[in-house]
Amino acid sequence: MRRLGLIGGMSAESTTTYYQLLNQGVRARLGGLHSAELLLWSVDFAPIAQLQAAGDWATAGARLAQAAHVLERAGAEAILICANTMHLVADNVAAAVSVPLIHIGDATAQALVDQDLKRPLLLATRFTMEEAFYRDRLESYGLQPMIPGEGARERLHAIIYDELCQGVIDMGSRTAVMAIIERGRAEGADSVIFGCTELGLLLEADGVGLPVVDSALAHVNAALDFALAKPA
Repeated sequence: MRRLGLIGGMSAESTTTYYQLLNQGVRARLGGLHSAELLLWSVDFAPIAQLQAAGDWATAGARLAQAAHVLERAGAEAILICANTMHLVADNVAAAVSVPLIHIGDATAQALVDQDLKRPLLLATRFTMEEAFYRDRLESYGLQPMIPGEGARERLHAIIYDELCQGVIDMGSRTAVMAIIERGRAEGADSVIFGCTELGLLLEADGVGLPVVDSALAHVNAALDFALAKPA
């Protein structure tokens, strides 16, 4: 089994989900008492969030690159950034290490392609919805991602940072996000991307009414494929 290096804490809520899913996935694939071999660098999210808000992606990228470098030196054989938004600096992180970076955008896109889905509604932070880094990655797989309107993007961003990242699950917010999804369906979306790793804490994929790709789960599955691949 290959050892995975996780850059987490963005937020701590979803990093907990990663830890659970990775260990459950190894046990499901190997059985018995097997569990995942993991190294975790969990950052303090508050300074990172401040850098995001200030648009100082260079400093944020340098901090994550340092974390990746330390994880590799500790024995990680691949790196995961356990968040969608911070993949804006994925190239910086990948350049800091000699081991692979398993990209959440690739994993999410491939999960959509595998289901023959074309027009996913991307639900995420404003950074992930509005910056090109994520949508370009999806488009490189032949997908046509959609994003909600301005007001809905603001509402989603607030739900993520003010509630979900702080462990708050609000039923009114769940209703609001379901209304955003319904508008997306009316505008032609054939699927939904939970493009924030915390959204799975608020919504159950089975209750959305469209096929859902939870980016955190897709990322975990890609990591498990890597970790458990048989040597060539």
